[in-house]
Formats: sequence, structure tokens, C-alpha cells
Amino acid sequence: MTDNLWDAVIVGAGPAGAVFAAELAHRCPQKKLLLLDGQDREHPKPCGGLLAPDAQKLLAGLHLTLPNTVLADPQIFAVDTVDLQSGQRRLYQRHYLNMDRYAFDRYLLSRVPDTVRIVRARCTEIKEQNGIYTLKTNGGQTFRTTDVIGADGGNSRVRRMLMGHLPYTYTAIQEWYPESADTAELPHYACIFDAETSDSCSWLIRKNGCVIFGGAFAKTGCHAAFEAQRARLEAYFGIRFGTPEKREACPVTSPRRIRDFTPGRPHVYLIGEAAGFISASSFEGISSAMQSGRMLADAFAKGKSSADIFRLYRKNTRGLRAKLLCKIGKRAILCNSTLRFWIMKSGVQSIPRLDGEGIRI
Repeated sequence: MTDNLWDAVIVGAGPAGAVFAAELAHRCPQKKLLLLDGQDREHPKPCGGLLAPDAQKLLAGLHLTLPNTVLADPQIFAVDTVDLQSGQRRLYQRHYLNMDRYAFDRYLLSRVPDTVRIVRARCTEIKEQNGIYTLKTNGGQTFRTTDVIGADGGNSRVRRMLMGHLPYTYTAIQEWYPESADTAELPHYACIFDAETSDSCSWLIRKNGCVIFGGAFAKTGCHAAFEAQRARLEAYFGIRFGTPEKREACPVTSPRRIRDFTPGRPHVYLIGEAAGFISASSFEGISSAMQSGRMLADAFAKGKSSADIFRLYRKNTRGLRAKLLCKIGKRAILCNSTLRFWIMKSGVQSIPRLDGEGIRI
């Protein structure tokens, strides 16, 4: 099946693609837009599902509130930071919304007007000839367009096929365990460092009767490193997670240099994690995904040509790229065992840990 020429094909229907499609369709309803959605409940994006303050601020700017069906229990007001190598543990105040990531993505997608055609398929091939891009899907469909929007995450097919360079990527692995008496005393949310198994961070999150343990690991030997860190975490807390209900894995981008952040090029635009727009220190990418989607929609609405759109988009993302560049420096500090030891030792910005009767422990 071959469709007529589309003004833009958006590859990926996560926060970046959904926000871009909704914003541009509202501002330029005459544009012929197609959105490829490769997610379903059986194959969601593996994610801890925490909405950071920057993402909450963007939702407020869009005059959006989240329905109860998106929120998960419990809500989170602090992060328990654990260094397995040194044995140190500190509590820091944070304000996250705990949510069902798949339900959140579906909520953003529900805002896309009916003028945008949504196709439930994944892009498998992209070719360019005489300024026209032909995209094929796993369902055997073929679509032609003058502009491709890569919103397809850290292992972006658009970026790999049309741009070449990818930032450094880890393999993110997480398992879901049913809550049990053994795990009842685990923190609601923890950030875990363990230099013996990863040079990055891991996470522990309670969500709707489950405990999620996950982390980012070097691609070579990632599953063995995950198993080793899980065993070390069990020993630290003196618990057993039990049998997992499911295991998820996907590539996750970890920008290391300024060239890892790329808006793309004229006719091939990258948004969200596909552009490298993700925090190197925390892997928080939802806020950057939504923000870059809005920025590209603004450039499309104002630009007179592809070169003009790209110039405006580069200008719009300048502040975002600078902010994320600072996150690379923050990662270098937090993931350095010696620096992390002294930061946690100092207790700077930490809050007291109290027992059930309000007594400091």
C-alpha cells in the first residue's frame, strides 16, 4: 500500500512525537501529518514512570492536568540514595509524580486531533531519493514524505539511518516484583550507585502493588551485571525480591559531549531522546521530549522553508542543549566514587531520616 505524499511523517508516538503532532496540528491544521505509533500494552517503553518537576511545569504551561487513571500509588516526596560500595545512605527531598508510563503516553496521544493519521506500526526502513523519503513499516505499509520527524527514542532508527552518529548508550534493564512482607520496608523510591557493577545509576520504585528494580548497564555483559547488582542490593537491605512478574530492557542514551545533542538537519528533524535530549545524570527525558516537540512545532509553524525551520529549531533548542550539557558535568560528579562519597558524607542538602514515631535515625 502506498499513500500520497505527506507533509511530515512522525516516527514514534511517545511524549515527543505526540506533543509535536498535537501542537502542529492545532497551529497548522492544513498540514498533512502521519504519526507512526509502535507501542502497545504488551510492548510499552520500559521506564520507571516518574514525572519530574520540569515535566510537571510543561504540563501546567499546556493547561493540562493528569487523570487519575494515569497516576500510580504511592506518590513520592523524597529519593533515598544508596551507595552499595561505601554503604552510605542519604535521603533527599524531591517532588515526582508516580504514574503509569504507558497510560501517560496514551493520554498525550489522545490530545492529537483527528486530522492527524495515526498508524499502529513501527518503521523498519527509510530511504531518500530526490528529496522524497520513503518509509516502510513492519506491517508492510509504505509512506512517502518530504519531512521526517525522528521521535523514536535512544536507539532511533531515523537517526541511525539518516544521520549515522548515535550517542553512547547503555542497556536499561528493569524487573517488576509483587510486593511482599520481605520487601515491605524498602523505600518508595531509591537511587542506587554501585561502582562494582555499573558506572551509572539504578532505581528502585514502588508502583501499584509492585516493586520495580532497574538500572543502566554497559551493553556488554549487561544481564550479568544486573543480576550481580540485584544480589548486592538484596544483601544490603537483607531481603529477597522473589520471582519477577516481568523483565524489560531497552537502549537508553547517555550523552557525553556536545555533538551528542543534534536537532537533525533540514527535512530530517530529531526530537526527544532521538536528538540526545535526555539528562545524562538521571535519565529523565520526558520533560525534554515534550519541550523539544513544542519547539519543533513552533519552528514548523513559523518557518518559510526547510532551512528556515531548521534554523528556528536550532535556535529554540539552544537553551535546552546548554542545560543538558550541564547534566553531563553533573553525571561526571555523581558517578565518580570518590566525589560521591564525600558529597554523601557531608550530608549537604539531605533531610533527616525519621522512624515511624518521628525519631531521627
